[in-house]
Amino acid sequence: MQIRRFTLSTLGATAALGTSLGIVALTAGAAGAHVTVTPDTTSAGAYAVLTFSVGHGCEGSPTTKLAIQMPESIPEVTPTINPGWTVEKVSETLAEPVTDAHGNEVTERTAQVVYTAKTPLPDGFRDTVALSVQLPDAMGDTLAFPVVQTCAKGETGWTETAAEGQDPEELASPAPVLTITEATGEGHGGAGTDDAASDEDTAAEDADPKADATSDDDGGGNGLAIGGLVAGVGGLALGGLALARSARKD
Repeated sequence: MQIRRFTLSTLGATAALGTSLGIVALTAGAAGAHVTVTPDTTSAGAYAVLTFSVGHGCEGSPTTKLAIQMPESIPEVTPTINPGWTVEKVSETLAEPVTDAHGNEVTERTAQVVYTAKTPLPDGFRDTVALSVQLPDAMGDTLAFPVVQTCAKGETGWTETAAEGQDPEELASPAPVLTITEATGEGHGGAGTDDAASDEDTAAEDADPKADATSDDDGGGNGLAIGGLVAGVGGLALGGLALARSARKD
């Protein structure tokens, strides 16, 4: 039988390790408890779907409402319908009109999107809501989306943003943020290379309308040639048959 002996120093180290692991677990749990945003793209100028996730209530109280504040650089928002929530857009008048991606003058913007739970979301259960937006053409900019989470009892404001040089991990209630990256040519609706090539082909045909006519003429000429060949072969076959019958009669 092997007998293991533990010294005070060994027990102290074990206790310290356990405490450290406990702190890590609590920190991870707290970080995972934040209201977060996950974009399907961060490309400058692209149309993106921003998915906001909530996975807990307010100190155990179920969530009843999420109010998402929109950055001024995003004037238009299209909320996604979630069957478990009602949604409304809160607008405000712009100090100065702006022009949208379609060349239209915009005099007001969606300042806030509010989702209200039809049935309070219990603490410890996760749900998501999503917004469709066009990201500004500003590579490197960080956009914050402060969220106020209202519960049956109390509320939590996920509204803190890191100051210059500050570690965002130090924030107790950080606002969901994303950083805009370099444009990838996705454009409106995420058009890819195949679409671009198709557009170039269409433009070339528009510039040279004779191209289609020439193609049609060639197709017609080939058809006539093939038809003549078939007729010729048929004539030879009929002639051979006639000669065979004549020989039999003789």
